[in-house]
Amino acid sequence: MPTYHDSPVVRLNYPTAQFMTSAPTLAKCPEDTGAEVAFAGRSNAGKSSAINALTQQKALARTSRTPGRTQLINFFSVMNNEACRLVDLPGYGYAQVPEAVKLEWQKHLSDYLHSRLSLRGLVLLMDARHPLTEFDQMMLGFADQRDMPVHILLTKADKLKKGPASAALQKVRSRLQEWEDLVSVQLFSSLKRDGVDSLAQRLDQWLHTPQ
Repeated sequence: MPTYHDSPVVRLNYPTAQFMTSAPTLAKCPEDTGAEVAFAGRSNAGKSSAINALTQQKALARTSRTPGRTQLINFFSVMNNEACRLVDLPGYGYAQVPEAVKLEWQKHLSDYLHSRLSLRGLVLLMDARHPLTEFDQMMLGFADQRDMPVHILLTKADKLKKGPASAALQKVRSRLQEWEDLVSVQLFSSLKRDGVDSLAQRLDQWLHTPQ
C-alpha cells in the first residue's frame, strides 16, 4: 500500500483533462508507465457525471440515457501530461445486454485491475441509496487482492436528506472496517458539486505517489 507523507501535495489542475484514447482490452491500453487512477461503478451510479464534475467539463466522460452502453476503457490525460491519467472503466450490472457480454466486461475489468502497474488507486462509485451491491463487493475484492487503496464515492447524495445521507455514510464505513487501512469513503453529489474538492485531494495524493 502506498504511504503518504506530511509534506504538502501539489494540486493537479483537473479541468485540463483531455481525452487520450479508448481501449477494448488491456492489450490495447496506453503504455503502462506513469500514474493513473481508475473510476469504476455500476452503470447507474453516476460515474461519468462525477468525472465531468471533477474536471468541470460537461461532456469529457460521455453520459448516456442508456446506462452501460460504454464497453471501452477510456483514458484522459491531466495537465497535458500523458503520464498522469484518469481512467473511466466500463459500467457494469445494469445494461440490457446478453450475459456473455457482461462476463466479457468483467474479464476485462479483472485483467486491468490485476495487471495494470501504473494504477495507483481505484475510485469506486456507489449510489448512496443502494451501496455495496454485488458488483461493489467484487471490485473491492479485486482491489484487496492487489492491496490497492480504494476511495468510495457515495453518489447522488443530494437525493437524500442530511440525516439519511449521514446514516448511509456511517453504514458503509461500519461494514468496511476490515478494510479501513485501504478504503476511504465520502458523500458526493455531481449536481451540487458537493465533495469534489475532497475527491481531488485524494487523487492528488495517489497521482503524486512514486511507483
